[in-house]
Amino acid sequence: MTSLAVSPLTMRQATMHQLRSFGLTVPSHFQLLFPQGQSPQLRSTFEIESRLAIINVIQARVFNMPEDLAMRWLLDAHILDHLVPSEWGFIAGGRGDRMRFSEQCESLYALAWVLGLVDHLDPRRPCEENFPALLPDLRLPESFADWRGRQLNAPRTAAEATEMLDLYFCLDWLCDQAYQSGYQPPGGLDDSLIWHRRWVLEWVVTFAGETPAAWDQVQF
Repeated sequence: MTSLAVSPLTMRQATMHQLRSFGLTVPSHFQLLFPQGQSPQLRSTFEIESRLAIINVIQARVFNMPEDLAMRWLLDAHILDHLVPSEWGFIAGGRGDRMRFSEQCESLYALAWVLGLVDHLDPRRPCEENFPALLPDLRLPESFADWRGRQLNAPRTAAEATEMLDLYFCLDWLCDQAYQSGYQPPGGLDDSLIWHRRWVLEWVVTFAGETPAAWDQVQF
């Protein structure tokens, strides 16, 4: 778990510059991501890899992977305790909103970015077509341990992830403002893509002295 000392105002200035390159802006008084003096840090790489593996299995269940095979894979991976109740219900018994779970593909992509498996998290671009090849291959099936062993990329730093979170924090606000006013998201943004990627970044970035939230208890 890595941490950094950073000025949220300096980070916001960089975000504003990037927003302007997209033809977007937020008010100069828009709330900062975190108070001055707090130190953002990242969850452990194992936690992030486990979360990616779980959502990968969820996507496979959306496309009718048998529940017994899904549960056996997670059991062999020793990550069952990383599941939240709604995920357990869907994977083990098909309970819940299949459409809602299917929309987590962009969350999966954001986790891959945090792990350094993909080279961009451009909010104007969806996940890459070759992206599934970077994930555990459940058709073989490739074990969690074998998949971890073939990943040679270095995870993002706490600074990179927090800077990206600040960008998505602002973009999500812009999408929400458009929705409340009855307009389409600005700049051709996909509000579902923005929200699902922000969910990951909010979960990945934590703060010293605070208890990290469970996946399904992340506050927006």
